[in-house]
Amino acid sequence: MEEIFYWIWLSILDLKPIEKIKLLEFFKEPKNIYNLDKKQLKEVTDLEELINKIIDEKKRKRAYIILKNAIKEKIKLICVKDSKYSKQLLKIYDYPILLFAKGNIELLNTKSIAIVGCRNCSEYGENIAKKFSFKLSQNNFTIVSGMAKGIDTAAHQGALLNNGKTIAVLGSGINYIYPYENKNLYNNILKNDGLIISEYGIYEKPYPSYFPKRNRIISGLCNKILVVEATMKSGSIITADIAIEQGKNVYAIPGNITSEYSKGTNELIKDGAILTSSLEDIIDL
Repeated sequence: MEEIFYWIWLSILDLKPIEKIKLLEFFKEPKNIYNLDKKQLKEVTDLEELINKIIDEKKRKRAYIILKNAIKEKIKLICVKDSKYSKQLLKIYDYPILLFAKGNIELLNTKSIAIVGCRNCSEYGENIAKKFSFKLSQNNFTIVSGMAKGIDTAAHQGALLNNGKTIAVLGSGINYIYPYENKNLYNNILKNDGLIISEYGIYEKPYPSYFPKRNRIISGLCNKILVVEATMKSGSIITADIAIEQGKNVYAIPGNITSEYSKGTNELIKDGAILTSSLEDIIDL
């Protein structure tokens, strides 16, 4: 447990994921970074802001509190050196160095597909998300989404209807259910041997900036991503763009050209996403 404390501490520092990764590449272990004093840090960097973030006593105390709560709540802590950490997620350049998890962590290394879309979706989009999720789970895909309202919720529900496996990646702490109306969904995912993960600790509230960062994990866990409905500036388009940068196959459901909910998916298809109208469009490629 002592070693995981240092991973918690490094994970909650106010640094970008890539900055934490570079620190680990140089110092090898979080403990080695933690034990550096200000003088030693000045020998390797002249960035005063970075030094102050590393030696911040408040973060060190908070890491102890998080560890204590994780033990109490039986939350699993998976660092990048853990054999259970997602091999697929490690392939992205800015992977999270630590995941907080509840449920079946074996799902991190299964065949999976992300299904995403807009929160204020149409009835058509909701039905399509459930249909594809249900059928893909029948074909042994783990369904990955963000447990947001709309398409995300439908994607998780479709898998659960088939007693399939699903992973919810939160944009908040692992014990902060957002939106709260998805409390039953959260519990049903766990009851059905699914998995809930977050890089944001235990009780961390969601902030707008957390969701775009969360999206890189959703796409990073999978080889394929299906966008069901999306407006032009939605988080789903961000997720699709990230997936393209990661070299993933992006699939999109075509929609009514007069609908705001289909403008994003139709544009993705124009830009090279795979037009998807049946299960075979996904599983045959």
